[in-house]
Amino acid sequence: MDTISTPQGAEVAGLEEEFAAPSVGPSLAARTAELAGLRARVRAGDPAATERQHAKGKLTAHERIELLLDEGSFQEVESLRRHRATGFGMAERRPHSDGVVTGWGTVHGRTVFVYAHDFRVFGGALGEAHAEKIHKIMDMAIATGAPLVSLNDGAGARIQEGVTALAGYGGIFQRNTRASGVIPQISVMLGPCAGGAAYSPALTDFVFMVRETSQMFITGPDVIQAVTGEKVTQNGLGGADVHAGISGVAHFVYDDEETCLAEVRYLLTMLPQNSAEAPPSVPADDPADRPCSALMDLVSADPTRPYDMREVIEEIVDEGEFMEVHERWAGNVICALGRVEGQTVGVVANQPLVLAGVLDVEASEKAARFVTFCDAFNIPLITLVDVPGFLPGVRQEHEGIIRHGAKLLYAYCNATVPRIQVIVRKAYGGAYIVMDSRSTGADLSYAWPSNEIAVMGAEGAANVIFRREIAAAADPEAVRAERVAEYREQLMHPYYAAERGLVDDVIAPHSTRGVLAGGLRMLRTKTAQLPHRKHGNQPA
Repeated sequence: MDTISTPQGAEVAGLEEEFAAPSVGPSLAARTAELAGLRARVRAGDPAATERQHAKGKLTAHERIELLLDEGSFQEVESLRRHRATGFGMAERRPHSDGVVTGWGTVHGRTVFVYAHDFRVFGGALGEAHAEKIHKIMDMAIATGAPLVSLNDGAGARIQEGVTALAGYGGIFQRNTRASGVIPQISVMLGPCAGGAAYSPALTDFVFMVRETSQMFITGPDVIQAVTGEKVTQNGLGGADVHAGISGVAHFVYDDEETCLAEVRYLLTMLPQNSAEAPPSVPADDPADRPCSALMDLVSADPTRPYDMREVIEEIVDEGEFMEVHERWAGNVICALGRVEGQTVGVVANQPLVLAGVLDVEASEKAARFVTFCDAFNIPLITLVDVPGFLPGVRQEHEGIIRHGAKLLYAYCNATVPRIQVIVRKAYGGAYIVMDSRSTGADLSYAWPSNEIAVMGAEGAANVIFRREIAAAADPEAVRAERVAEYREQLMHPYYAAERGLVDDVIAPHSTRGVLAGGLRMLRTKTAQLPHRKHGNQPA
């Protein structure tokens, strides 16, 4: 019988063709193997670029992350992200990850978010996709309340992407500011950081640098030479030692990446996850009431004889261990993190070995920022005082000692964490008030028997009060010595401040650790509220 073609028959044939079984493609196992291979290639990167990185003494982004985080804990996100720029040959160069590795892991079992520039890809330069990856990981850190560590090794904005790259930096800065005082932010400089890129580390809590390989500057040596005629190397302009000892941008400096990242891990052990938590405590084998007998011989009763305040701190904290912040900048004041009875404490102390421990512009700024950090993250403050006053001089006045001294005063007055002051020896003038005196809100104030609390030293005071008598005397030096002794006896004896309630007790030096431990234990449940306000207007 002949087959009769009908429109309905054609329609049925079309439906059969449409719903026919699809051709069989790669299996799930094959796709999984393909994914594994792709991930391996993305991580390995260009072998030649990796070799160049290692030749400079630098690790790759993944190698750095492995050193920072606990073994096997890193969870990477957006490793397959690629940029979508098309101009200037970018359409043909679309490597996965887009020059930054982002994700999270743990440090000693606690969650930490991290992003690391990959210098092998576009020199670590920031473009749109690169920035969005960083934005995402920063948002996750803020939302979950966990520290953020950035491993910086990038060449600034990606010029092929124009203003979108600059906008990416704006998003980072905005998130740095939003996270400030909410989660700890640590910047680790492991390569060049030029232009606007340098502002993100400056907005974070701590900056680590590695000698010879890391630099930070707004305008590079070539631009400076073209504009001003000054010739300078990259390290001479913005190297680790420059920022550690001159500008104060870098808080910690090390000779190699391995040591640097190990110290970042150590710092994180002393910090809380966020501002709503207390810092972690550790078991303490060092007895709280351990006598500090060495202090009896370390500090001379003579207010003009220097000593190393670091040795005092070693006697007071657990096991003599502490981590000094800004060790090479503004050495006349010491800022350090340590532990007492296993609890993290922040220590601010005058250093008699440097400028007699006087407060100046840089010391005031250094201590103010440290006090503010400790207050933001619930770290109790111990202030060890041996200060002759503020540094006098035309240069100090012109550089704004009033402004900068007010920063430290503001920081202490605004702090609500437990605050204990110990007057080790001298405490003169306005510097005594600024160094966390009872009148500015210290919870407890103690003094050693060597304390001298006064408007100024006895010699200066006698010269002012008795200047006419001294000038008219037949033997001015004998009269001056007599009046100095009289002033010291009446107004500067060890118990004068205690008699007036300006210190809570005069304590034996060897009992300092036990007294501090007891005070901190009592203050552990302290609560304090500031007046309702949007924010204060801290001196600039």
